[in-house]
Amino acid sequence: MNKQVAVIFDMDGVICHTNPYHSLAFRDFFSTRNLNPTDEEFAQHMFGKSNSYILSHFLKRPITGNELLKMEEEKESLFRKIYEPHIEPIAGFVAFANDLKNNGVKLGVATSAPYANLDLILGKINIREMLGSIMASEDVKKHKPDPEVYISSAANLNVQAQQCLVFEDSFSGISAALNAGMQVVGVLSSHTRDELPPCHLYINDYTELSYDNISHLFK
Repeated sequence: MNKQVAVIFDMDGVICHTNPYHSLAFRDFFSTRNLNPTDEEFAQHMFGKSNSYILSHFLKRPITGNELLKMEEEKESLFRKIYEPHIEPIAGFVAFANDLKNNGVKLGVATSAPYANLDLILGKINIREMLGSIMASEDVKKHKPDPEVYISSAANLNVQAQQCLVFEDSFSGISAALNAGMQVVGVLSSHTRDELPPCHLYINDYTELSYDNISHLFK
């Protein structure tokens, strides 16, 4: 048992397969503004990105301050309403998290989503008590691919960056973890392997993962 290593999970596309529901919520949000982004545009400019980036990109102007807060709440409320009846973890996730915890691995979540979304999901997936660090969009000034959320997560867990293994599914999220100097597992829920930066391991789900078969990834 090694209590000096940590696993940090992104949330969307890593704990739950939420991205299709985010797409639906954004489609509703943008349709009221006469915008109809394509699936390709969503894949490139939505998954793993902060709301400030997404809204500014598709509305083609900076969205900041109170306007950002208002638009973000509108869209995220749509997401929570659409997704709540469908919440379930990616296959094998809870068993894998329990196995890590039982082997002394510290656990954290680092998401670009707001706390309201995180609370919704953690209210249905019983892992909150296992988490030594929980970080959402409100906790950072710089969003992924900036490494701030992962550097802060490591500090919360009292481990060094090189002792952390991150599970991410997006280009910006993987880049953030690599920029923090961490090992990364790419979760292929939203993108293909070729669409992501090089990772140390790739998975489709957690059904064949255990502490024993990922322990070699800790430096």
